[in-house]
Amino acid sequence: MTPDELKTLMARATPARSGDVLAGLASASQAERVRAQRVLADTALQTFLDVPLIDPEVDEVSALILDQHDGAAFRAIAHHSVGSFREWLLSDEATLETIAALTFALTPEMVAAVSKVCRNQDLIAIARKRPVVTAFRTTVGLPGRLSVRIQPNHPTDDPKGVAASILDGLHFACGDATIGINPATDSPDAMIRLLDLIEEMRLQLGCPVQSCVLAHVTTALQVMERGAPVDLVFQSIAGSQAANASFGIDLAVLKEAHDAAASLDRGTVGRNAMYFETGQGSALSAGAHHGIDQQTIETRAYAVARAFDPLLVNTVVGFIGPEYLYDGKEIVRAGLEDHFCGKLLGLPMGVDVCYTNHAEADQNDMDTLLTLLGVAGVNFVMGVPGSDDIMLNYQSTSYHDAAYLRAALGLRAAPEFEAWAQGLGLLDGAGRLAPPAKEAALDVELLSRSRLLEAS
Repeated sequence: MTPDELKTLMARATPARSGDVLAGLASASQAERVRAQRVLADTALQTFLDVPLIDPEVDEVSALILDQHDGAAFRAIAHHSVGSFREWLLSDEATLETIAALTFALTPEMVAAVSKVCRNQDLIAIARKRPVVTAFRTTVGLPGRLSVRIQPNHPTDDPKGVAASILDGLHFACGDATIGINPATDSPDAMIRLLDLIEEMRLQLGCPVQSCVLAHVTTALQVMERGAPVDLVFQSIAGSQAANASFGIDLAVLKEAHDAAASLDRGTVGRNAMYFETGQGSALSAGAHHGIDQQTIETRAYAVARAFDPLLVNTVVGFIGPEYLYDGKEIVRAGLEDHFCGKLLGLPMGVDVCYTNHAEADQNDMDTLLTLLGVAGVNFVMGVPGSDDIMLNYQSTSYHDAAYLRAALGLRAAPEFEAWAQGLGLLDGAGRLAPPAKEAALDVELLSRSRLLEAS
């Protein structure tokens, strides 16, 4: 096959979504889609090495994918087609150890192709076999654990508003993934003010959390030079060099930021100090998809992420809007695909289970995706006060939703955070939220120890 033929085959085999229709890549009918899936299932894994979708001579992400590839490990699966590899992944022979050994034998295009011939239950069953564990001040991704990012965004970065949201989240034993703020203003001074706020809280409460202010990576580099308390460095990434250029980044600046964060050595139980976000449709919206379907180009972003050993990778699955994922069904499918592909590529995948207000979706759809991801072993989800982000103006998951998922599936917080929360009375000995009768005393204890609401 030529690159264009392989792109067309993968696009036609992709489960329906509005972004591929917008790009003129989607199958015209379900019958056409099934025919393409059958051809893709018979396509050898070797094909994706022989036929790069984007020329590595002109795209540094393609060059990175080829550089990462472990040819020796690939020999164990070189005989497989896309379909037979799917069957192997579902078999008892595919264990954590055997799948993990293939992490760099697999390319993003290979795992994207496999996902296209999987049912939703296949995506769940296979991803569940492949936990990915990372650590900074907490250990994220252990089997039987679910971490939560507190997302205390405020439309004016008001310290009291941010502080109140953080305390609300801590009451629900959230924050063990990170306390991550999307700043209303991307500037070094604004970033430092928010970092200092979280740092004061962390030290006064003795709370094992890691902070992240989701400013541009170049802003993070500036504040690190000024001695700010940076734990995690954030950046949105995509699956082509041109798409990353639209974010104002390349691999060199990501490496500079990774090395700067690592040099601070602020982690206590680990050194994973990067936080990346991705999302289906970002490359298409930038006009940088190279004729590749949005799910495959999304998966290529994971090659960028894994080059920098992140603590967290978050696919913000429904955030870009219905032009790319039209309704709840498409959002559910995309969330499961992204989690599956990221885990097979060795990434600590979380999912922002979300939608915009003009999408044909609601919180019932999000409940479905949240529960399915919990079964699949997602590393972390978002905790947004009331599930309504008042700064970014979209709907996500709330602290209550995280509490539901932990209770329903018997999941617990990260061990270091759980021990702290138990000591403060937030969680009982079994890792469950403390009974409501204790909350009044807890309010006083948290407020007196944090003094966050005195922030100005």
